[in-house]
Amino acid sequence: MLNTPLLAALGAQEILVILVVVLLLFGGKKIPELLGGLGKGIREFKDGKDGVDQSEPEKR
Repeated sequence: MLNTPLLAALGAQEILVILVVVLLLFGGKKIPELLGGLGKGIREFKDGKDGVDQSEPEKR
């Protein structure tokens, strides 16, 4: 097993190629929508992991 994180193993050229391929596949207008959905999913995952329930108001 590799001990280095995946992004540390990728160089600048590899990341650039990946970004160009993503841009060609999804187009410029669709990418912000995809990233917004990804951010929302990550936020929900973190909230679920931490036990935060959105249905109950915060107690202060």
